[in-house]
Amino acid sequence: MARKEIYYTEEGKGRDLGKTFFIREMSATQAEWWAIRAGMAMARSGVELPDNFADMGIAAMAGTGLKMVSQIPPQEAKPLLDELMDCVQMVPDSGNQNIKRKLIDDDIEEIATRLKLRMEVFKLHVDFFTAAAS
Repeated sequence: MARKEIYYTEEGKGRDLGKTFFIREMSATQAEWWAIRAGMAMARSGVELPDNFADMGIAAMAGTGLKMVSQIPPQEAKPLLDELMDCVQMVPDSGNQNIKRKLIDDDIEEIATRLKLRMEVFKLHVDFFTAAAS
C-alpha cells in the first residue's frame, strides 16, 4: 500500500485563499524517528501524553500533539516542525494537480495557513492511533 496523500486547498480568508497544497505521509522509518525525537524532547520538558490520547478523534489528536510539541524548547521544536512542513508541496495550478514542487517561503503568506498545514500533516500521521485503539 502506498503512503497516504491528500490535497489541501486553503478556504479561509487572506492571501492564501484558494491555494492548493499536496501533503504526503513520511516513510515509516522517518515517522518513527520523528515520533521518538518528539517524545524524548517532550519527556525532557515534562510534557505528558494525555491518558485518553488514543481515544481522541484524529483532529483532537493532531491539535493535542502540536500543542505538546509547542511546550518543548524552541531549538528542539523547530526541526520537528520543519520536518512536518517537508511533507508539504505547492500545487502552483490547482487545475492541474499533477504538477507539484517544494515549498518556497513566498508560497505561504499567512501564519494561519502554516498552522493549518502542520495540523493536516499531523492528522495524516496520527490515524494509526485510532486504528490501534479499535
